[in-house]
Amino acid sequence: MMNRILVILSFFSLLLTGCVEKEIIDDVNIEMGVGYDQKDDEIEGTIMVPIFNPDKKIGNFTFSATASSNRDLFQEIQRRSAQPIVTGSLEIAIFGEEIAKKGIRDFIDAFERDPSIGARVYFAVADDKAKEILSGTYGNRGNAIHLSQLIKHNTETRNLPVTNMHLYLFELYQEGQDPYLPILKKEEPEVIDITGIALFKDDKMVSQLPSDKMFFFKLLTDKFSEGSFKLEVDDKDVSVKDLDSKNKLKLRKREPYVIDLEIEINGLIREYTGKIVTPEVIKKIEKEFEDQVNKEATAMIQDFQEMGIDPVGFGQFIKTKTRGFDFKRWEDEYKNLTVNVKTDVIITEVGIVE
Repeated sequence: MMNRILVILSFFSLLLTGCVEKEIIDDVNIEMGVGYDQKDDEIEGTIMVPIFNPDKKIGNFTFSATASSNRDLFQEIQRRSAQPIVTGSLEIAIFGEEIAKKGIRDFIDAFERDPSIGARVYFAVADDKAKEILSGTYGNRGNAIHLSQLIKHNTETRNLPVTNMHLYLFELYQEGQDPYLPILKKEEPEVIDITGIALFKDDKMVSQLPSDKMFFFKLLTDKFSEGSFKLEVDDKDVSVKDLDSKNKLKLRKREPYVIDLEIEINGLIREYTGKIVTPEVIKKIEKEFEDQVNKEATAMIQDFQEMGIDPVGFGQFIKTKTRGFDFKRWEDEYKNLTVNVKTDVIITEVGIVE
């Protein structure tokens, strides 16, 4: 009986094996990065494939082509490749600034329809041209891995809010919230920096936040599990690190809407140019930190209202709290929305400076 079962299982495994499309790594070009730029009246697409060298270092090679539409780009690039191009290992897609301002919906439609592309692919906007960023050499693990690790690192330990293809699409199609993406810039031949955050209205980039505002933007849209902030108190420099933050919205009033945005920040003092960190000094640091966050966050929200964008998602939040909420009226109501930012900073330790 047991032998009979094993024979049956072996038969079905052979059937399943026959259904799998085999791809030998030496016989294909693995697309790990893709970029889109505007070139005159056409679209220039660039894909990046890894080259596996004998010394185990990964090189980079790019294919570029132009076409009148995004649908024709991939076929044009395929014609320039000696092997088939496969997309299952895509790490990052970069949109040139001009393309981003015109709208990227047609480009991301192809990603949505391709089942081989994972939802955790990173999207980013190039400070100028996507091709310029993809055509470089960064690290020894390949450009695509370097760029994706750059975004991941800045998300986990720095001031970049969590972002990927899945979250972008969620914010794009959800009423009451607008998406955002990191901006990449080639500072040196082998150095790429995240210089800000691109703000979108639907699928079009309408503005951007500089790098010095990213900390406050992350407090509004995400949370810190590790981070740092520098400030000045009584002419003394203070560095607060190992930040842990969270935010919470409360609907206080309707018609006109009033929201309380509560931000809680915990951290410890790693650097202080004064003599000693007394309890009085700690209170001053906490108060100054709170005042700066309240001021910057309030000004940022007011700018969003003037531009008619809602990256924080106030509209979506109010919808969940309001029966019969009408998004047709929300565009005007959003301009009159009052947001009271209330920050509570708690210094948990003073570290080695005590």
